Amino acid sequence: MKKIQAQKGTKDILPSEIINWQFIENVAINTFNNANYQEIRTPIFEATELFSRGVGDSTDIVNKEMYSFEKNNRSLTLRPEGTASVVRAYIEQGFFRMPSPQKFWYKGPMFRYERPQTGRQRQFHQVGVEFFGEEKPTADAEVILSACNFLNNLGLNHLTVEINSLGCNKCRSHFRANLKKILLPKLDNLCDDCKMRYEKNPLRILDCKNETCMKELTANDIEEFIQSDFICEECNEHYSMLKNYLNQLDIKYIENKKLVRGLDYYNRTVFEIKSNNLGSQNAICGGGRYDNLVETLGGPKTPAIGFAMGLERLNLLINQKKPSKLDYFIISSNAIEALKLVNLVRRHNKSADFDYSNKKFTKQFEKAAKVANFALILGEDEIKNNTLSIKNLNTSNQNTIKFSEFLKSL
Repeated sequence: MKKIQAQKGTKDILPSEIINWQFIENVAINTFNNANYQEIRTPIFEATELFSRGVGDSTDIVNKEMYSFEKNNRSLTLRPEGTASVVRAYIEQGFFRMPSPQKFWYKGPMFRYERPQTGRQRQFHQVGVEFFGEEKPTADAEVILSACNFLNNLGLNHLTVEINSLGCNKCRSHFRANLKKILLPKLDNLCDDCKMRYEKNPLRILDCKNETCMKELTANDIEEFIQSDFICEECNEHYSMLKNYLNQLDIKYIENKKLVRGLDYYNRTVFEIKSNNLGSQNAICGGGRYDNLVETLGGPKTPAIGFAMGLERLNLLINQKKPSKLDYFIISSNAIEALKLVNLVRRHNKSADFDYSNKKFTKQFEKAAKVANFALILGEDEIKNNTLSIKNLNTSNQNTIKFSEFLKSL
């Protein structure tokens, strides 16, 4: 019979790898809880409309990559990103009625049908934060600071922060109109995706990775236009204040005028954090403002900003952690006594296991030496005399104590 294998773009996370994942997740818990973010867990599938309205119908995610299916005449989609789901929960659960700001963080699997590559699968995992209710650049600085602190706490320090401002709806619409004018003579040379973006969201052309499009975008006339300051006075003041905050926080950054991010809902601040150790796909964090998304999805007008990071990419950057050994391994020829002792030790919040098949003591010691720091020996004499022999498997020192003394030590 033909064996069934994991689907292309999915991957088993094995016990030998899971320690790194747990390390990342524990650092996330500590970092974001300390910064007063509350963890939120949203469903893995949502109404398709949530993403088509929220993420934007000019994005590759909506047009090409979503896993959507019909159930009882309803279109459902496995979530391709986390922000839209958190915004939906923010509206549905009435968080906008509570004092601002509201700060959330999340982790979990996302799904996009795209070409599998190093650090990115069709089922991939993200950790991210969403900050609702504050329009001032203090929120932007706080979110970027939280991202940097999280990466630093993982032991990642040699990183590049890139920032840009896309402006508000008013100044961005002026920029879009002029961008379309300057791109029109080059439209026939752009890829099919960019031809569609030209009509729906021309800013997304700046994010295209097609070599022909990238070549066109480096032409002098386009480069000069992109580098010009198009944002209005209010947006420029917001952006200048953010840069001042980052300087005061000693966060080194680079301004990248071509940085637009891949989702339609961004406005004003956008940012990425990159590593030089991942080749061309070097972005490990991306985020920005989405001041209109809550309103777009049916809530009140609410300023917001957030970011997301791919856990697979983070895993490529951190050192492989070694699994910790058990506290105790019980060695005994009496299975029921061994099981009772294992249970007792575990109930005292210590890790323990034993040999379930009652092999010879030499075999049990061999296994114990591989997986534990101490062996607890329950031979016939120990059971008879109500004692316990303890062997340090790192030093080979061994001594026998009364069972009551061992209980006190626990």
